[in-house]
Amino acid sequence: MSTMDLKRRSIFISSVQKELSNERRALKVYIEGEPLLGRFFDVFLFEDLPASDRRADDVYLDEVDRSAIYIGLFGNEYGFPDGSGPSPTEREFDRATEKRKTRLVYVKGPDDKGRQTKMLALIQKAGAQLIRRRFTDVPDLTSAVYASLVERLERDGLIRTVPFAAAVCPGASLGDISNEKVEWFLDTAVRERKFALTVKTSVENVLTHLNLLDGGLPSHAAILLFGREPQRFLISSEVKCLHYHGTEVHKPIRSYQIYKGTVFDLVDQAVDFVMSKIVRSVGTREQGPQAPVEYDLPKDAISEAIVNAVAHRDYVSNASVQVMLFADRLEVWNPGELPPSLNPESLRHPHASIPRNPLIAESFFLTRYIEKAGTGTLDMIDRCREAGLADPDFRQDGDQWVVTLWRDWLTDESLSGFNLNDRQTKAVIHMKSAKRITNSEYQVITGASDSTALRELKDLEERGIVERVGETGRGTYYVVARRKPVKKPSNPS
Repeated sequence: MSTMDLKRRSIFISSVQKELSNERRALKVYIEGEPLLGRFFDVFLFEDLPASDRRADDVYLDEVDRSAIYIGLFGNEYGFPDGSGPSPTEREFDRATEKRKTRLVYVKGPDDKGRQTKMLALIQKAGAQLIRRRFTDVPDLTSAVYASLVERLERDGLIRTVPFAAAVCPGASLGDISNEKVEWFLDTAVRERKFALTVKTSVENVLTHLNLLDGGLPSHAAILLFGREPQRFLISSEVKCLHYHGTEVHKPIRSYQIYKGTVFDLVDQAVDFVMSKIVRSVGTREQGPQAPVEYDLPKDAISEAIVNAVAHRDYVSNASVQVMLFADRLEVWNPGELPPSLNPESLRHPHASIPRNPLIAESFFLTRYIEKAGTGTLDMIDRCREAGLADPDFRQDGDQWVVTLWRDWLTDESLSGFNLNDRQTKAVIHMKSAKRITNSEYQVITGASDSTALRELKDLEERGIVERVGETGRGTYYVVARRKPVKKPSNPS
């Protein structure tokens, strides 16, 4: 939210003074003390005027004329008429109507029981001309007035409440947009999504089509997507990538890189960083002329985690996206929280797509960096399962959202922490390569009896190290658990 014009405006509060004295004073104090409203408005109360020899009705009508906004607080009492005419409260309302002032009327009480006849008639007259709001107490009143005044400021163009990504990027111009980045985007979007614009479309027309201009100037999203130097305007939009030796955050750090550039550059560089550090194996040429290359983390899952972090992060935050590679996992941290309608568990099931930064998400979609169906987390889970890995973990850590992809949580270090016996350890090591084990295979590998194999496999299952597939019988087998378990101290004899 940014202010554009700090010219102060006067608000005239009209009511029967004695009946609503508390509400009048509280509203003045609130408006002039509220951080946003206090920058734009002064409040006039008749009772604040010093003694004067001017007629009271001349004073309050002049103040109505000078005001930008009329606020009428209508209670039960009508007030004392000026001679045979209407009361000051009604005269003030009529004057504001005559002068075409913005009129906001608030009626105290849930119904009209106990109101004087003339006040009821005034309420009905006001209701025929504008929308009235009811209130019961001061907090109720201030909340309603705040909403109305903010709406007025927005309508007048004095403040903007558009999302950060859609707002103009201060200090940026079309000269800060890279023609090469826009041409790459157009070429990719046409190829991947049959985008309507061609590579010959002007930069300004492209940004207009993508809703990336604000008053003819590039928005924050435009700079993040196509800026020549995005971090000159948005310092924290960089991505930090770290590679650690073990499973904890400890120095020395094997590799530490800070990447800058557009959001497309950030994703590509971070993915390349991870892929260059993880273990890869080269298969045989039995399946084709080129030997297949497999990594200990699926690239699609890595890309999805990093793209989501860059696309959905909170760009108002001073924190950066962090990609941390450990011996047993990849963690991707980004500032921000899930929308209220989602939680970590709901991401494991079909769910709606609710992007935090829809303008960035739209360009990522057009270049096929993401899909719009809300399937990103489900795809990560599927890719990890296909690779025989544990399911990803999703969690909120303070104001950071964290996605964890498990490389191999059954490392020698983690296995030692479970205090397994030799037979169980040997069976787990076998499962890591064979992907599964049956009761009979457990007996052959470890030399255990049928009852011992059953008991020790059940213990591994209860600890969450393995999962059983099938109920009973010869078709039953065990696989490495899809979720990293919480360690339990007990172990069979």
